[in-house]
Amino acid sequence: MQTIYDYDLKQLEDVLAVYGQKPYRAKQMYSWLYRKRAVSFDEMTDLPASLIEQLKEQYVIMPVKEVDRQVSHDGTMKFLLELADGSSVEAVLMHFDYGESLCVSSEIGCNMGCTFCASGLLKKQRNMTAGEMTGEVMYVQKLLDEMGRRVDNIVIMGTGEPFDNYDNVMRFCRIVNSDLGLAIGARHITISTCGIVPRINDFAAEHVQYNLAVSLHASNDELRRQLMPIDKAYPLDELMKALKAYSVDNHRRLTFEYILLHGVNDLDQNAIELARLIHGMNAYVNLIPYNEVDENGYHSTDAKTALHFYDVLMKHGVKATLRTRHGEDIDAACGQLRARHEKEKADQ
Repeated sequence: MQTIYDYDLKQLEDVLAVYGQKPYRAKQMYSWLYRKRAVSFDEMTDLPASLIEQLKEQYVIMPVKEVDRQVSHDGTMKFLLELADGSSVEAVLMHFDYGESLCVSSEIGCNMGCTFCASGLLKKQRNMTAGEMTGEVMYVQKLLDEMGRRVDNIVIMGTGEPFDNYDNVMRFCRIVNSDLGLAIGARHITISTCGIVPRINDFAAEHVQYNLAVSLHASNDELRRQLMPIDKAYPLDELMKALKAYSVDNHRRLTFEYILLHGVNDLDQNAIELARLIHGMNAYVNLIPYNEVDENGYHSTDAKTALHFYDVLMKHGVKATLRTRHGEDIDAACGQLRARHEKEKADQ
């Protein structure tokens, strides 16, 4: 059955109208779902009994169940969650000084084929629905409730390419951002894309306040095509043109994600090229330590080289951050835990 989490507030009003209910009923349900964290329709005591029975016949609330959990010494928690059709997805909770950040998946598998990424070890089966993505957040939030904490930030940067599932991702953002829902501020929601230019243009036209992060990982087309096949469809010139238009039109700062791979993209010439590529843009570079994946053969840049790369960018007028390592003692790479579980199932 479909999860009731699939609907943003306007859509839920339309659904309830079919049952002869007024729009205020949707607001009541949103309160039960997202403020009171109801796990069954029977808890919704201010709804008509007849409506509750109708909802129970058509919908479920929580669309995920936990299959596995790994906890790092630094507090990072990685969840493997199973969906109704037996598919599994990952969500990762990371603790920062500024709050709890949850990285969610948007697809079952991924077709982007980035050569360093564990997500691509298993090809895309299907898109996730907005409700399944919301289920990732609600499952983790209910655990945090027991600790007196909350999900402060959401990053759509797990398995899958969010802009390859554009409509569901945007609906998911509306749901978790809603003042009547989880009320996670738009500027605390980040969508990461590997560079699907037509969807970047669509996103620019939405004029929303969600953050946009772009997985760059290379400073020129030749290297980027080796690492990320998407560059063949949308080379850097085309990508940067779209991003500059988005940034100017929306008055928003961009984040460029750059995973440091030892001996591949961490040389001085790469840093200088990268600085030239984005110089003058309202943007910064997030340098990310690589979580090694046995199947892919890449290695993480050492701390000294990473700091030097950071210094070169800063000296060339490009703002950068060097992200601390999270979950290095667990299956930290996106898709790694899921890939291991799927392999174990196949071997049984």
